[in-house]
Amino acid sequence: MRAGIILLVVLVAYWLTLSGYFDHPILFVTGGLSVLAVVWMCARMQILDEETVPYLHGKTLGYVPWLFTEIVKANMAVVRAVLSPDMEISPTWVKVKMDHETDLGRTIFANSITLTPGTISVDVGEGEILVHALLEDMTDADGFQEMGERVGFSITDPMHGKLLPGKGA
Repeated sequence: MRAGIILLVVLVAYWLTLSGYFDHPILFVTGGLSVLAVVWMCARMQILDEETVPYLHGKTLGYVPWLFTEIVKANMAVVRAVLSPDMEISPTWVKVKMDHETDLGRTIFANSITLTPGTISVDVGEGEILVHALLEDMTDADGFQEMGERVGFSITDPMHGKLLPGKGA
């Protein structure tokens, strides 16, 4: 029950933030019905748990500002490289180690890499992700490891026993 209420609140806030429609009754009502339909389907499928609703603890929300900061920094690096007179790009492939135990952890990690400008998760294999980076500087193993640890901490993914309570968003 608690997970359903939290999912409902998060989806309503998300929908209102992205749509911004407060004065169009039809859109407001259909948006509300959509949110209710999603919560109802999750309840009917009996998947209202910590994996479906990772917001049951505040650690997940702490990951968002950190990821946003990384997106801004990567965006600036890409713009700087593309607008430089020499167009200093250096496309590179790298295999990134992934220790997440849950599908949610692997998915958030791969999506976080793809959300960061200049990098894209191309293939998710057993224990690793193949990443294409626009700049060789973006293939730093420590940066990917920190992102992976923060993802694991934010959703309480044990990461094969490597959960780091001291590190977190």
